[in-house]
Amino acid sequence: MSVLAHACALVIKILMLPLLLAELLGLLRLYKRVFPALMYRFSLSYNSQMNEKKRELFRELLRFSPRDGPLRLLEVGCGSGANFQHYPSGCKITCTDPNPHFKDYLQKSMDTNDHLVYEDFVVVPGEDLRVVEDNSMDVVVCTLVLCSVKNTPKVIQEAKRVLRPGGAFFFLEHVVADPSTWLYFFQHVFQPFMY
Repeated sequence: MSVLAHACALVIKILMLPLLLAELLGLLRLYKRVFPALMYRFSLSYNSQMNEKKRELFRELLRFSPRDGPLRLLEVGCGSGANFQHYPSGCKITCTDPNPHFKDYLQKSMDTNDHLVYEDFVVVPGEDLRVVEDNSMDVVVCTLVLCSVKNTPKVIQEAKRVLRPGGAFFFLEHVVADPSTWLYFFQHVFQPFMY
């Protein structure tokens, strides 16, 4: 078993070599600037395909509104704000994303979705939401994010911590494709590039 583990570790190190070289050459910083533009374009197409599913997913958001004020929503890994159009009017949103270069694209979505109240955009990973107070949110939203975080259980733990008692965690994730398909292959090849 030890030999197999070492062999697998070696394969991973070889596969990660291009990323390490890119980081040493400063290209990874450039990629972090380009990635939001790619995701913004992708989200336009993806949202049109997933519009009905997202509308159905977020239909029940208002059930979690407090009696004394607007719905307080935290979106983990907000990216370019692709979910904003599905949130109810007056909703107060705090956005987090580990990539600060999403801010320009996020602003475009904010301008388009002026039915919402934007509280804050915080540059933090989903695993470390300490800037958000305990029990301060009615809803936490996380869509197509858990596949790219380093520690999924920690993200969920943080979501539970910031939710008020009776609050809700809304998520939408894709799953790993059938191992015999090219999609499965590309999911694993491109996963390290999700920034």
